[in-house]
Amino acid sequence: MTVYGFHASHEQVPPADLLAAAVRAESAGFTAAMCSDHFSPWSVRQGESGFAWSWLGAALQATDQIPFGVVNAPGQRYHPAIIAQAIGSLAAMYPGRFWAALGSGEASNEHITGARWPRKDVRNARLRECVDIIRALLHGEEVSHDGLVVVDRARLWTRPETVPPLVGAACSEATARWCAEWADGLITVNAPAEKLRRIVEAYRSAGGVGPLHLQVHLSWDRDPDTALALAHDQWRTNVHGPPVSWDLDSAELFDSVSEHVTPEQVAESVNISADLGRHAAWLQEYADLGFDAVMLHHVGREQSAFIDAFGAEVLPQLDVTRPTPTSRRVPDETDPDLRPVVEERGRVLPGRRDVPGQ
Repeated sequence: MTVYGFHASHEQVPPADLLAAAVRAESAGFTAAMCSDHFSPWSVRQGESGFAWSWLGAALQATDQIPFGVVNAPGQRYHPAIIAQAIGSLAAMYPGRFWAALGSGEASNEHITGARWPRKDVRNARLRECVDIIRALLHGEEVSHDGLVVVDRARLWTRPETVPPLVGAACSEATARWCAEWADGLITVNAPAEKLRRIVEAYRSAGGVGPLHLQVHLSWDRDPDTALALAHDQWRTNVHGPPVSWDLDSAELFDSVSEHVTPEQVAESVNISADLGRHAAWLQEYADLGFDAVMLHHVGREQSAFIDAFGAEVLPQLDVTRPTPTSRRVPDETDPDLRPVVEERGRVLPGRRDVPGQ
């Protein structure tokens, strides 16, 4: 059985409308939700970029049961101690309903600090430091750290009874394999089945644990031409893989390099169809690949028709389940069953640099 959730795109939808959409999605039968965390949209046409963390507090309060996740890039725009505090507070207020995925980020969001945008291997090394710092703080340790990020005697005074999962974000086999060293699960984005299979295998074969999440970009309308036009208008800036998606630093630049992207090219990375049965078949294929949670991102700015149609006609065709609680109790160093988790995943590892080049 698979969790089918709603992805809330802050780059495209005003926060108040996105909040209403999340409530509507839970009522329609979606059993989870997640959101992006951007400072800038991918395109001027998208035109939004609300603050994910304040929105998450409102969304968790406004919904009844569904868990929420967020994809975050600590290390430049966010200090890892602040992210640990944000994670800890949400998990304390909404036990079992919050998780965070951590990635190395994109220049379009991170350049705002004025700091130099590092190359990919340095960003990965910085992310690993941040992961260990965040995990240690959530486990109640006082942290001081001197590396690519600096922490001075940080301690979380408000912590959850159970620590929410820290999920690794990966779009390549190399990154998925690396995430297996530290992550409590993996999230990636839709791609051809063979590529997704290789990413899953890379994570699992390297010892990766926890659930597999997939964010699926899709476009639906009762009229097929409208579905295609909508995807081309809103998501043609997102067909570029790394390093373009990592290194361009403004919505205007993304629009410029995407000027000649065709609707057919967009259809290679977005599931576009007016046929709800076809969408259901695509989603079942992802479940068959082993994904435990599939998060649906309708790339249009208006979400209501998509939510209602998929709730009424797509989800009933699938084996939908509710997720298990998205947290685990804080390991106690005296507990022999949990001591390895503390030793391997609850400590800062100063100076560690064992990360893939790309």
